[in-house]
This record gives sequence, structure tokens and C-alpha cells, in this order.
Amino acid sequence: MRNWITGVAMAAATLGLGAIATMARAEPRTVVIGLAAPMSGLSGSTGLALERAAQIAIDDVNDTRPVIGGEAVSFKLQSQDDRADPRTGELIAEYFVKSGVAAVVGHWNSGVGIPASRIYAAAGIPQVSPATTSPAYTRQGFATAFRIVPHDGDGARHTAEYVLREMKAASIVVIDDRTVFGAGYAAEFEKSVKALQGRIAAHYSVSSKTSDFNGILRSARSLKPDVVFFAGIDAQAAQLASDMRRLKITAPLVGIGGLVGPTFLQLAGQAGEGTVVVEPGLASYKGSQWTRFEAAWKTRYRDEIYLYAPFAYDAVRTIAAAMREANSVDRAKVTAELHKIRYRGITGNIGFDKDGNLREPIFTLYEVRNGRWVVIKTIGDKG
Repeated sequence: MRNWITGVAMAAATLGLGAIATMARAEPRTVVIGLAAPMSGLSGSTGLALERAAQIAIDDVNDTRPVIGGEAVSFKLQSQDDRADPRTGELIAEYFVKSGVAAVVGHWNSGVGIPASRIYAAAGIPQVSPATTSPAYTRQGFATAFRIVPHDGDGARHTAEYVLREMKAASIVVIDDRTVFGAGYAAEFEKSVKALQGRIAAHYSVSSKTSDFNGILRSARSLKPDVVFFAGIDAQAAQLASDMRRLKITAPLVGIGGLVGPTFLQLAGQAGEGTVVVEPGLASYKGSQWTRFEAAWKTRYRDEIYLYAPFAYDAVRTIAAAMREANSVDRAKVTAELHKIRYRGITGNIGFDKDGNLREPIFTLYEVRNGRWVVIKTIGDKG
């Protein structure tokens, strides 16, 4: 009898060890985070930089061997090219819903991120944007929409203050590219200028695809503006700067977020000198987290770290932090945690107001001097 009991005990012990070994060999649960940005066309380099930064963040989180809800998990990035096109963005959003992503990082363009956000909201998918800056994005009232960049209302206000107080502009010509981003930013800028008792001499709109500024610039030249403000992307801004100098318009060009980088400098050349831009975020970062990110980027890629890349990195890390705090990957629970989160990222303190806007936005003012973007000053808001 004793031998039989001993044998049963040994068998049970063996089965127990086998079960433990099986658990040890079990693959972690895969948690997919979607990333949507333009990875082709004029903004393709931007989207690729966001993807690179997001993948570094995914790898960094996975290196910690995360456990959520008592279960080992492994994060995976699923990237899609939205081509900076609203309809493509909507199709990608629908695809993310069907594929069961836990959260989304994106989009880049406000004109894409806003319609896509409606689809994510309907599905309850938390969306953390590293670049959708139009105030309209979070004015829709979607609990799932967050951004870790400042919005254009604040950026436009700071730009207007600098143009009027520091540049002493008495007459301003405004040009926008008719996109949700460009037209929206121009409207916010014009509103801020008027609130500060400044004067808008004229406001023109052009297609975001045009390279012909001759007509409006001839009209603008007769107004003798002190500043030409352009709300559009870097490549088009470079063409505008070149045309201004060719037509002997000496007023400095003032741009909007997204210009600071190599594209404008390469395309504008000497004509870009004196161009001023207020960009979201700090000019440089520090701390151990930034050091690891910078080292990983330089090891994998030869390119410079693009201005918005750190925001994509922080978007992934913030989502992962919210999942850890919620101890769940359930979309509703993660969304609720994002509304409460206080996370220290490489771009600064990350927390959101009731609408999903960044609580403590920071901006940096740049100017082109001798073919380089030079930092003029950092501007901080406390939310």
C-alpha cells in the first residue's frame, strides 16, 4: 500500500513539474498596437520616423518582460501607411478595428486623424496621437482621443505674440493651404493677432498641392507686409520662400509646426534664411530614458532623430503604462486609465485634461540662420 501511495505521489509530482514546465514554455500573449502615418509621398519620411520611434518603444517595453493581468504579454507594432489621405485613414481605422488592435498611435495629419478618430471612438479603441494638432480633434467629445503634442490654438497664440511683440510686425499677410491643419492653424493665428490688436493685411488660400504662388505674392507685394505667415507643410513652404525672394519680397516667412527639419532647409536654400517657426516640444532632451532612445536610434539608423519621433515613442510608452496601471488590455479600462495617467516621458510630463489635450504643453521657437535651425527660446504652459 505504501509503495502504491508513494508511486501516486511521485506521479503527481511529475505531473506538477510538467505543468510548471509547460507554463514556463508558454508564449506570452500578443498585444497589438496600431500605428498610422504617411509613409509615402511628401510626408513619407515623417511617417517612417514615427514608425521607427514607435518600434524602439515597443522593443523597450518588451525588454521589461511585462505582465498584465497576471499574464505575460508581448507588444507588437502594426504599421499602416495612411498616405496623408482622409479616406485611406478611414479604411486603415476600419482595418484596425477588425484586426482587434488594443490601441492606436496616430495619425500625423489632422485632416486624417479627425475622421479616423470617429471610427476608433465608435469601437472604443484608445487613440494617442503624436502629431494631430488641430483643436477640432479633441473638441469632438470622444473619450478615446488623446494627444501628447500641444494643439494649434496654443501654438498659434505663441506665434502671434512673437510676431507682434518681438518682430514688431505692423502688417501681416496670411496664406493657408486649405487643409484642416493649415486652414485651422491660420484661423487660430488670425484670431490671436486680432486679440492682440494686430493687423492682418490680407488672407489668401491656395491648394496644398500647388507650387505656383506668383499671383498671390504679386498681390501681397503691393501691401508691403512686415511678415508673411504660411500655414502649410515644409516642401510647399520652401517653394513659397523661394518665390518670395525671387519677387523681391523681403518680409520674413513665419511657418507652422512641421517645418523644422532638413526638408525645408534643403529645398529653400538661401531663401529660407530668417524663417521663424514655433514647434511643439523641447529642442533637446535629457535623462536616462532619452539616452537609451537616442542610442537605439543611432545604432539602427543613420538619419538624425526627426522632431516628432520622440512623441511617437512616448505615445507607445504611455499606452503601455496605462495598461500596467489598469492591469488590463481591455480598451475601456485602458481609456479610463489614460484619463488619469501621469507619466514622465522623454518629451516631458504626460497627462491629459478632460478633453484629451496635453496638460503641460511646451513649445520651442526656431529661426533659420546660416542654413541651420537655431533655437531662439523655449515656451512653456502649465495646464
